[in-house]
Amino acid sequence: MKGVKGRFLKKLKRFPTNATLKQGLILQVPDSISINKLSNDHHKDEEIESAFFEVDKEKLTPFMKSRDQFSAKDNSELVISSGVPEIEEQPSLIDFEEKCPPGGRDSVIFYTTSLRGIRKTFEDCSAVRFLLESFRISFQERDVSMDIEFREELWRMMGGRVVPPRLFIKGRHIGGADEVVGLHEQGNLRKLLEGMPLSPSNNSPCMGCAGIRFLLCFNCNGSCKVFADGDGNGDEIVRIRCPECNENGLVKCHICC
Repeated sequence: MKGVKGRFLKKLKRFPTNATLKQGLILQVPDSISINKLSNDHHKDEEIESAFFEVDKEKLTPFMKSRDQFSAKDNSELVISSGVPEIEEQPSLIDFEEKCPPGGRDSVIFYTTSLRGIRKTFEDCSAVRFLLESFRISFQERDVSMDIEFREELWRMMGGRVVPPRLFIKGRHIGGADEVVGLHEQGNLRKLLEGMPLSPSNNSPCMGCAGIRFLLCFNCNGSCKVFADGDGNGDEIVRIRCPECNENGLVKCHICC
């Protein structure tokens, strides 16, 4: 047993230890490189790195200072621009042009046409009428195709030939279909109609004209011609223009108009 143990210990001593390995590595370093030089270079790198991170702000060049100033200014502008946007004020009646139709100082006047010759015009009039009826307010509808006086009245106010629809609220010209629909989509049309009288709750058509607002002339029966006595020169009876109806032989309804 002692002989076996002695041979095993001799073989174990042949394996290199940690100390012998370190000495071998040191001996393998070339002679041109010294350990002191490596340590000195390491210290120099640390000094340069520390100097780089500890730069004095007073020693900055003008270019670097101006760059920092501009960056700070840009950041401040970004902070201001990122604030909450201003809320736009809702328009009021005083913001619209003053054009008052006859009898429209404290009411809503709506110029329209019932002719379907131009489809877009008829659809625009229907759209504005639908909006006014949805708010359940009382308004006066003046059909320029039913009475030439309404058409001349509208052209005189607007200073030229304009096409309906045209809406007026308390003597202020609101605009045509595009303007009225745009105000409604923005939620501002209701504000402009505040304080206006409401229409009757039953909202039933007029018993006299069925909502047409015109009646056939009872004097000429819609012919626009009546008979009158002659001037004594042989013509006993002559036909003259009816003084009570318009060019279409119609008169305004005495119930709703």
